[in-house]
Amino acid sequence: MSSWQIKDFLSVCEDRLHIDGHDAVALAYEYGTPLFVYSEPRIRHNIERLQKVGENVGCAFKLCYAAKAMSTLGVLRAVRDAGCDLEVNSGGELWKALKAGFRGDQLNFNGLSKEGWEIELAIENGVYAIQVDSLYELSLIDETAKRLGKKANVSLRLVPEIESATHSGLQTALLTSKFGMMPDEAFGAFAKYKDSEYINLNGIHLHVGSQNPSPMVYTQAFDEMFESLLRIHRETGIRLRHINLGGGFPVNYLRDGSHTSEFPAEQRKMFAADFEPAEAMRTAWAEVRKKAEAENAIELLEGITLLLEPGRSIIADAAICLTTVRNAKQRPTDDRRLTSDRWLLTDAGFNILLSMETYKWYYHLISAERAGEPHETPYKLAGPLCDGGDVYFDIEGEGRLPDHRLLPENVEPGEVLALLNCGAYSLAQASQYNARFLPPVVLTKTDGTAELIRRRDTFEDLIGNDL
Repeated sequence: MSSWQIKDFLSVCEDRLHIDGHDAVALAYEYGTPLFVYSEPRIRHNIERLQKVGENVGCAFKLCYAAKAMSTLGVLRAVRDAGCDLEVNSGGELWKALKAGFRGDQLNFNGLSKEGWEIELAIENGVYAIQVDSLYELSLIDETAKRLGKKANVSLRLVPEIESATHSGLQTALLTSKFGMMPDEAFGAFAKYKDSEYINLNGIHLHVGSQNPSPMVYTQAFDEMFESLLRIHRETGIRLRHINLGGGFPVNYLRDGSHTSEFPAEQRKMFAADFEPAEAMRTAWAEVRKKAEAENAIELLEGITLLLEPGRSIIADAAICLTTVRNAKQRPTDDRRLTSDRWLLTDAGFNILLSMETYKWYYHLISAERAGEPHETPYKLAGPLCDGGDVYFDIEGEGRLPDHRLLPENVEPGEVLALLNCGAYSLAQASQYNARFLPPVVLTKTDGTAELIRRRDTFEDLIGNDL
């Protein structure tokens, strides 16, 4: 059994890749490629794993899937049916969440450039909390709530100045990042709005970044949270109703291990990060209780709700992208181990896997047709776009991605390949660059069926908004 396989989810049957018992190659033939296949059972498994956090902390717990990671309606409904709430990051995501059947009190509304109509939509639907990014935004919410004659549920996003060993683009808790307000600003806001008729200021929020390789950042985050709880209570008398630690739990993208040695140490540590969120939260909560007891302020943790907003750790390993080799060619190479480079050109490019270019993100690649065969032959892989950066390796030569991918020998045009662990921030960031059709999505369901939940674009979709 290959190390990329996952029991009761990704398997090899008669040499072909199967997802939840469905032949991946057969799905590729039926719906064409590129094709995303998401697994409802795996989504449920990941949500159940994260729900265990609630068993390890001494307070109420609310799990909210970060819709930005993947917000196709069929996936949102699968998340809802699994008993998970939602975090949205725009008025559009909020509208989609309501369309998918979520209630307002199941939704947290993040974002740092909210427009008036978005704030109005959130207040009208009574979202659990509007996460406020600045004092200016708080004044807009106050004005909008007054105009509507309704009270807005609000929490303030803080800058905790916590650094983690993740990708620079995924750091969200530093003074140099664009998110949140300074603690002194937030504390002043609590004093100003504590008796407001239109602002229900009942929580604080921070986010330590994504794909964090160390669980210790959550202990640091809890420590920052408690210091804020304590100061807010001492200066204003307010006992907060919730604290929100965001998400950021990692996914092990290097589970297979075949390319591990080709990554620099820091990159390898990040991609191979793998710890149990429930255990990390248990340790962090134990530390914050000790601090509360030492400050004689344990009552501040009583009646409070802990919110988490994971995206990647729910959806990343729940999907594969099927792609077909459309072209092949030979090139001379400087690699002394090879006589020449064998190039394979696929129909999946960074228009649907943007992180592979922007963050040099790694998705493990296998042959879906010959998944059981040895993957030992090196190939250069590239996508179909008219862009030199549309490749499966790092053209800058920094070693942040493997130079070659390992597949069975003699891969030819027409063979179906599979990119694993690509459920997060792939189709959600996709574009029609080069007028390429956005791909369909199939959801393998808990009842054993496979359902098309997004059709492939048509020619008309390419010009649907043109005048």
